[in-house]
Amino acid sequence: MADITWEAPFCGEGSSCFRLGTDADGKGYIAVAGQEENPLTDSLEALRTLITDIKAGKADHLL
Repeated sequence: MADITWEAPFCGEGSSCFRLGTDADGKGYIAVAGQEENPLTDSLEALRTLITDIKAGKADHLL
């Protein structure tokens, strides 16, 4: 596995904690805190788009 630099966990109120990470090859990672060995990975641009769309409410129907 790539050498991932993880940021501090982001924890929502009453929900799971997530961690964001990057590697030297420019890939981005999202993982549940404590399960970093099984991250979701894609390009930084793809993960940036995902996070931006979630913040814009495009996933609100899933809640």
